[in-house]
Amino acid sequence: MFDVLGIVFPIFAAAGLGFGLVRFNVFNQADMRVLGRYVLNIALPALLCGAIARRDLSEVLNAGYMWVFALGGLATITIMYLWVWLQGVGPARRGVAAMGASCPNSGYVGYPVMLLVFPDFAGVILALNFIVENFLLIPICLMLMELSRPRAGRSLLHVLGSVFLNLLKRPMVLGLLAGFAISLSGLALPGPVLRVLDMLAASSSALALVVIGGSLAGLSVAGDKLLGSQIALGKLVLHPALVAGALVLLPMLGLPVPDGTLATAVVLSAAMPMFGIYPILAQEYGHEGLASLSLMLATTGAAVTLSVLLAWMV
Repeated sequence: MFDVLGIVFPIFAAAGLGFGLVRFNVFNQADMRVLGRYVLNIALPALLCGAIARRDLSEVLNAGYMWVFALGGLATITIMYLWVWLQGVGPARRGVAAMGASCPNSGYVGYPVMLLVFPDFAGVILALNFIVENFLLIPICLMLMELSRPRAGRSLLHVLGSVFLNLLKRPMVLGLLAGFAISLSGLALPGPVLRVLDMLAASSSALALVVIGGSLAGLSVAGDKLLGSQIALGKLVLHPALVAGALVLLPMLGLPVPDGTLATAVVLSAAMPMFGIYPILAQEYGHEGLASLSLMLATTGAAVTLSVLLAWMV
């Protein structure tokens, strides 16, 4: 019990610090946005690049992990989308619900957790999660939301191309691709360059959690409480359950699955609350209130669900 508390307490204490700093006007929301951009555009890309560049690709591209994470995410998207459709929810809100239930916060919450639980594998776990999220789960959810808009003559292929092009411009994806390119080339980065990447990466964990807490302090949570609660439950319960189910199912189909540390990590990764830019993406479709409410419920609820999962699995 104390081992679990030792993992969970620092995570939510740092987030609580961020919340308090904004709530009591030490920092404001504009400050959190600046700090968030630093984490998103500098610290996490440096972390990904350094973690991958110093490893052989065979260590990073774990097919079993990606199969399990991808299948669990796709199943979550499908079930959540159909579930809210049966309730008569509109197409844009269905896409928002599917994204909230299936896209975890691997960078701001997941990485700090993995750093405490599996310090030697945290960077690789983050890279594996980002590959599946940025090249599969997030594009599918964005497509579902985008299809709710009038296409004005644009083909489905054109919409899909626009989504992927925007994703490829993200600094985290560029950091990921740069790390793969260096690893594939067989070149070793000079020691001073690696130290710079490591210094920037070291700043990501605590700062990301402070930003998450500070961002929660300024969220507008006026939204559909019933649907918001369902999205939060989908993220914290349905998604990890389906990923755990994929661990059992895939060997029956002759497909590889991770074992040991990575098997635990893939389920824990799915159990993280949704990513921090979720309300921003939903805002483009007029549903930022629903997304903010869901994010608030999932992030606070994760204090309980993650504690239970860690006590059971670690």
